[in-house]
Amino acid sequence: MSFLAWLHDTAFSEMMRDSIWAEPIVETIHVLTLTVFLGFVLLLDLRLLDLAMRHRRVSQLFEQLNPGLFGGFAVMVVTGLLLFSGDPLAFFSTLFFKLKMIMLVLAGLNVLVFNFTVGRRLEEWDRAPATPWGAKAAGIVSLALWISIVAAGRGIAYALPPP
Repeated sequence: MSFLAWLHDTAFSEMMRDSIWAEPIVETIHVLTLTVFLGFVLLLDLRLLDLAMRHRRVSQLFEQLNPGLFGGFAVMVVTGLLLFSGDPLAFFSTLFFKLKMIMLVLAGLNVLVFNFTVGRRLEEWDRAPATPWGAKAAGIVSLALWISIVAAGRGIAYALPPP
């Protein structure tokens, strides 16, 4: 909590809170990047579930979408940290913020588990009639977590005290 109090009292945090433009611009970038990122996630997850783009090779789709995924995620993290810095004590006090952070960690773990297990054999799937069950499970978990992350993010906005 002492770190959060220190961050709250920094000039940058004060600028994020008091500026007419800083928070809305950062929030807009955060939401627009989230939209692009989630579009890529949705495409990949639906392909993992064999519900879309079955004519596309899985390895090719991952190769094409991964740069956008990682770039979008990086921008979302940076803008999320900027938003958090505006009032870290208020953000951290909400249940929705804590839930969002837990689900972000779980989403990251889902990606790691996928990449170190069934994701290592993407080229094999190109010749298979269906995606392996482990990949489908990762897709379902991913969709559930990202829907929950978005919902928790919206909950943060409504749980914060008015300025």
